[in-house]
Amino acid sequence: MLNETQLFQVQQESPFSELGQLLTPLTAGVSQAINLEEKPFLELINLKGKADSLALLRAVKHLTGASLPTQPNTTAESEQFVIYWLAPNEWLIQSKQPRLPALCADLATSLAGEFASMVDVSSGNTALVLSGAKAREVLQKGCPLDFHASVFKSGQCAQSHYFKAGILLRPLADGAYELVVRRSFADYFGRILLDACQEYL
Repeated sequence: MLNETQLFQVQQESPFSELGQLLTPLTAGVSQAINLEEKPFLELINLKGKADSLALLRAVKHLTGASLPTQPNTTAESEQFVIYWLAPNEWLIQSKQPRLPALCADLATSLAGEFASMVDVSSGNTALVLSGAKAREVLQKGCPLDFHASVFKSGQCAQSHYFKAGILLRPLADGAYELVVRRSFADYFGRILLDACQEYL
């Protein structure tokens, strides 16, 4: 009989699974210029509520270890989670490691009776880390954001698009970028990213 962990692994499939061979030049770690690493099966929770609600602030801090970011386009982190500010009353909570969805139910229990909404969007998205000396140049090809280190730095985040795919991204301390991409755009995103990287491979 399968235990919970084995069942979880059997049921999950990366949205990039069919692009595995095609993306090898980016994922094999052979290029110092550009490298792509998928972080599949992370827990992702869309949370809405009042930013000044003490109950909301306390529940998030207690369950994630991170304080809810209230400044526009910023993030907060704990050992296990990253929280993205999306709007004055909306956030995305992302686990740092693959895990079975549990936070949504825990938040619902803690915030019962409060003006808040939490939705598990784990299966509809995936996370990626783009790194290497040319990561910024590759992103600039299809994204209108200003990626200069003095403008867009660690601790910040932004919602934008990469060519025609909507993305949520944040710069990491080592010059890499973490991106959250919708599952339905994964095939398009992988192919257009590979095309944008060709001159560096």
